[in-house]
Amino acid sequence: MTTVATTRLELAAMRDGLDGPVAVVMTMGALHDGHAQLMRFAHEHADRVLVTVFVNPLQFGEGEDFDRYPRTWKADLDLCRGEGVDLVFAPPLEQMYPHGQPAVRVDAGPLGARLDGEHRPGHFDGMLTVVLKLMHLTRPDIAVYGQKDAQQLALIRRMVSDLDLAVQVIGAPTVREPDGLAMSSRNRYLDPQQRVVAARLSRALSLGVGAAPGGPQAVLAAARACLAEEPGIALDYLALVDDETWEDADETTAVGRLLVAGRVGTTRLIDNMDVDLGTRSGLKA
Repeated sequence: MTTVATTRLELAAMRDGLDGPVAVVMTMGALHDGHAQLMRFAHEHADRVLVTVFVNPLQFGEGEDFDRYPRTWKADLDLCRGEGVDLVFAPPLEQMYPHGQPAVRVDAGPLGARLDGEHRPGHFDGMLTVVLKLMHLTRPDIAVYGQKDAQQLALIRRMVSDLDLAVQVIGAPTVREPDGLAMSSRNRYLDPQQRVVAARLSRALSLGVGAAPGGPQAVLAAARACLAEEPGIALDYLALVDDETWEDADETTAVGRLLVAGRVGTTRLIDNMDVDLGTRSGLKA
């Protein structure tokens, strides 16, 4: 049976009643099958699963879609119940930020200013701030995040390590539509024609991955050529980074991550894939 807490006091009491290892899946609602897969993944790693549903204003910049971000509470709760979630924490704004905008926030550091951070200033500071608060409030043993938001996942892992939080962070594989488009709550903004255009993002990444034997520049060139054929995508960035350091990949990189972000109409989408660069000549074990 899925129980629901909307206040800190309710959450504390209900969390105390969960025995065994607890995994948390943090969401902003508008849940879809990608979130359901995260919940199933969490069930594989813990006895109990707790889901948070909160649209965090701190991670939306000026002109972004906070006001129009989809709120589908009834459908969200139905999905959680269908996936056997034990507890859902869905706080109103005043419960998360009882004193208004927090004066003290988490600084995402240099990585938080690159890539998505460059195009969305302050986004990762706001994201890490709410993640840290939710970790304190939900007290999970395990926290599950989707690999689709790879930079977010990397920053959460660094925060947990740097601040000595007793939480195991696990990344779950990206869930994709049949045409390869990564599942996202923002996909519902796309009209049918834009939906076709958006699938070009994952196609470009796949072509880049396929060019890995040629090295980092070949990966980027293949992906860039694919994107150049689709004028309906306004590209924010295409980047290949070392999956460990998140510095730009070079000839010494064994495992890279190819990332893309862009707008289709007014909808901003991101995606990424890992790239095996270590099998190239000269880098074989």
